[in-house]
Amino acid sequence: MKVCIIGGGLTGLTAARNLAGESKIDLYEKQSLLGGCLSSYSFGTFSIERYYHHCFSNDTAFNSLLKELGLIDRLEWHTASTGSYAEGKIYPLTTPVQILKYPFLSLADKARLAYLTLRARSISQDNLDNVTAEDYVRRKFGDGVYTSFFEPLLMAKFGAAKGEVSAAWLISRIAIRSDRGAGGERLGYLNGGFSLLIDALTCSVTSKGGRIMRGTPVTSVRRAGNSWEVNGNLYDTVISTIPPQELGRIGGPAISTIRYQGAACMTMGLSRDVTGGIYWLNMKDPAPYGAIVTHTNFIPVDRYGCHIVYLASYFGTALPENADRRMIEDFCRRFAVRRDEVLWNRMAVDPFAGPVYTLGYRGKIPEYEQKGLFMAGMFSQPNYPERSMEGAVRAGTDVADLVRRTVPHG
Repeated sequence: MKVCIIGGGLTGLTAARNLAGESKIDLYEKQSLLGGCLSSYSFGTFSIERYYHHCFSNDTAFNSLLKELGLIDRLEWHTASTGSYAEGKIYPLTTPVQILKYPFLSLADKARLAYLTLRARSISQDNLDNVTAEDYVRRKFGDGVYTSFFEPLLMAKFGAAKGEVSAAWLISRIAIRSDRGAGGERLGYLNGGFSLLIDALTCSVTSKGGRIMRGTPVTSVRRAGNSWEVNGNLYDTVISTIPPQELGRIGGPAISTIRYQGAACMTMGLSRDVTGGIYWLNMKDPAPYGAIVTHTNFIPVDRYGCHIVYLASYFGTALPENADRRMIEDFCRRFAVRRDEVLWNRMAVDPFAGPVYTLGYRGKIPEYEQKGLFMAGMFSQPNYPERSMEGAVRAGTDVADLVRRTVPHG
């Protein structure tokens, strides 16, 4: 069986690895880097993800993949600190004492927030897909919890669409991040970076005869009798991991459009820490980024020789003009960082960084098989109601198993 896979992110590479050897695999990736949102910058002595990443303790499929690839011994668990930047000041929000001192929530609001965090895993999401996160929080936990805590998070993540996001996404987001003790949240990371995973998947595919074509966008997909023609080449079947609307644009099936948003992520190397030892700092104050993620307040700085900071921003239809310059200038001004203290910077932009989990999203999730070809990615069932590396691995595994069971081997 000859299989075309469109997209070299984690889902595409996982599907390719599962089918390589028994099928002839051609994987097309339009970028020069593999990994999609999990791709990395290389600095010679170290690599660092272009978009911040970590995994969670209940990521069973992801951990199984690491074991199969011989990388499980590289998986480390660290405690991640959190905070809020409000009215020009950093407020740590990691320990119970720090949360109690936070001045923008009443004592009653803090109790309600703690209750929600503790209960998130047990809250049924069956009826939350058609309730907005705002309505749910205001009704269940009060206006103060929403306006002082969740509204800035929703604004940072979804911008103008924040009022359309479902409560299913919000509760899932809280639940997935509930592995925490008094010292903070427990998160996983590969010693050496997630580029090790992408490299191992790539090697696994190519060692079994699979072809991976970087810098090769797919420009046309069409049915050709019982086969599929992709960029003029014939295949028994196609697995597409790109957004459904992008597949439709190049000739794939037109299905219900899933709304996506873009991400702009500025990564900087600094000569010092400026976020008070906090890993994840949410911006309550307006800024051209919604969060500051200081990677080296999570992973030891001596692995990199500098402090690594991400400025995370999401956008709708278009990236604001001069976004990179505005992000750096705002950050330097706000945290009194001299320009010579910024040792290097890189900007990554992806107009299809992830779905927007609006009301009724569950009913829009496409089946894996669509009119004779297959689709899997961030829009698939394993990534609802929150996308993750776990969901990407599950989607890639599921679609490969389905192809194996249903497509005749030639």
